[in-house]
Amino acid sequence: MPLQILKHQQNGTDKPILGEDIYTSPYMREGIELHKMPEHSHLPENVYALLKDELLLDGNSKQNLATFCQTWMDEEVHKLMDDCIDKNMIDKDEYPQTAAIEARCVSILADLWNSPAAATTIGCSTTGSSEAAMLGGLALKWQWRKKRKAAGKDDSKPNLICGAVQICWHKFARYFDVELREIPLEPGKLTMQPEDVISRIDENTIGVVPTLGVTFTCMYEDVKKINDALDKHQKETGLDIPIHVDAASGAFIAPFITPDLQWDFRLPRVKSINASGHKYGLSPLGVGWVVWRDRSDLPEDLIFNVNYLGGNMPTFALNFSRPGGQIIAQYYNFLRLGREGYKRIMETNMSHAQYIADAVKEIGLFELFYDGRGGLPGVSWRIKEGLNPGFSLYDLSDRLRMRGWQIAAYPLPSNMGDVVIQRVLVRHGFSRDMADLLINDIKRAIDYFRKHPISVPLTREEAGGYAHN
Repeated sequence: MPLQILKHQQNGTDKPILGEDIYTSPYMREGIELHKMPEHSHLPENVYALLKDELLLDGNSKQNLATFCQTWMDEEVHKLMDDCIDKNMIDKDEYPQTAAIEARCVSILADLWNSPAAATTIGCSTTGSSEAAMLGGLALKWQWRKKRKAAGKDDSKPNLICGAVQICWHKFARYFDVELREIPLEPGKLTMQPEDVISRIDENTIGVVPTLGVTFTCMYEDVKKINDALDKHQKETGLDIPIHVDAASGAFIAPFITPDLQWDFRLPRVKSINASGHKYGLSPLGVGWVVWRDRSDLPEDLIFNVNYLGGNMPTFALNFSRPGGQIIAQYYNFLRLGREGYKRIMETNMSHAQYIADAVKEIGLFELFYDGRGGLPGVSWRIKEGLNPGFSLYDLSDRLRMRGWQIAAYPLPSNMGDVVIQRVLVRHGFSRDMADLLINDIKRAIDYFRKHPISVPLTREEAGGYAHN
């Protein structure tokens, strides 16, 4: 950084000192109060340097293989984010073009997910797929309640059926007073099974939520099988149970990698889908999307109208003021990459994940839970049953962190809480060279533990174990 002109106390008066270096300034030498607002102003360059140094301790986001969130962007995305830093996307009338671009994104996603009414259906951006999931859940609850009231029946005990879900669905259930009937993970049942869904249904079930890319294992739940089981159940009982698909990650992968997989609006029972634009949608944090199959699938009671270009535009997000840059960046990616570009990126991600999976299997100490094939571009594994290699997966994660890698290690939920697994996620911006570096570092860590066996393995808390919240 260049030398600065800095004012500080000298002989009782503030006088500028020419040529003062940033790191010899008083508050770089002596420190400043960090937990309350200082009395006096400071030079922006000096405060920037102080904060930049602190942020170095966060680690390198590119080596964070625990997160689903995108950490690499085109330079043009950075420029667009700067251009939109002052745009409040909630103000449709003040920023009508941002609103128009948001509507275009909804149409593009509806078409990508095979909505029969892609040009006219309804959807919106959100701060992430957690908010989008809650909006989908609210629509299910409102539709169910409307039917119950029309039939003169009690509407005070709604329930929702899901598999092993991310914490946002637990929040939805608590915040909006819905019983969550979560199907536990069990050995041999690592995804939600149709028979377990059917056994939990009653007249108070507002919907079923399969996950296209389970957070814990990276696997897809079989939406088509669940849909078919619900069709059969309706014929037998008359209960018409809708589906909302939590496709936080898979919605931007399946259309390009497994286009024939039926998980989306091709199944009439699928009424809504949520996805994270800031995950495999390749956009910056934080933007999510929720799209309904048809406008009629979103209850009018949930919609508010705002003035937009002299007319009304529907809005139904839970959040209000937020920047418009992420929406613009999402649209940039759609135009910049197209279907072909997204396909190449996702194929590359899957290839790297499979390469890592094969290498981890070859080590001989691990059992693969998921090998990067048929679901998300990731890998998950456990230490082989009955084997004590002289370290735990928490120890391995901790050792890899010394080289900058952040690798998730955690126990599985539900009835498999005694099984600890490790998971790697591959995102855009990851290369084969990085995969080789990771594999070599895993092998070096194992060699270290062979020479220095761990007598007291780290706990999840001591290792800073990953949490799905």
